[in-house]
Amino acid sequence: MIRGLLDPRRLVAVLAGSMLLAASAQALAQAPPTTVPVPRQDEWWQKKHEQNLKDVKKAREGAGVDLIFLGDSITQGWNENAVWKKYYGQRKALNLGIGGDQTQHVLWRLQNGEIEGLNPKALMLMIGTNNAGSSSADDIAEGVETIVAELRKDLPDTEILLLGVFPRGEKPNDTRKKLSEVNARISKLAGGKVHYLDIGSAFVNPDGTISKDIMPDFLHLTERGYELWAAAVEPTLKKLLNED
Repeated sequence: MIRGLLDPRRLVAVLAGSMLLAASAQALAQAPPTTVPVPRQDEWWQKKHEQNLKDVKKAREGAGVDLIFLGDSITQGWNENAVWKKYYGQRKALNLGIGGDQTQHVLWRLQNGEIEGLNPKALMLMIGTNNAGSSSADDIAEGVETIVAELRKDLPDTEILLLGVFPRGEKPNDTRKKLSEVNARISKLAGGKVHYLDIGSAFVNPDGTISKDIMPDFLHLTERGYELWAAAVEPTLKKLLNED
């Protein structure tokens, strides 16, 4: 037994396994929080995730889905206005936005059933603004990059429309600057089935301010804001959905 324990080949294998585990643990510890999938513990969030799973199952077992919206409260807000019906009511569209989500939460949702069994023609992603208060521009961008990589793995035939993170705040500020840096980095993801589009200028006045009739709290959109969003992406969506 002692000879077996001291067998050099077994010793090498044990050491290699230990080193691999240590390296994996170290890599995970060094990864920015924006890239590590994690659920939120709020009861309402858990219920919304469960509702999304039901909607996905309904689409999977029914007519399917051609277009998915993925993001945070700005995306979730599509379901609360008439602009959605105008532009997407006749399309097989599914909204998977959840208010307050950061990149790590969206990543967790993707890995826990929210696109399982679907094969949409296109998916529109806009995420990252909720990370702005706690993460650097590079970490936010890395979170978005991780989500795009997950989408490309799980939805290899889907065209991904990646939107630049929208500007926020009544006037130009440090947060807007940070988000511009995020957009500069994630724009480089464009290529193949990933299409980058920055429509932030649609919400900003010539003097750099944002009006309350577009963003009443200088973050979330009014119906007019959603109309601007829909009009700005419509030409691209038509191409990605093969509607031209």
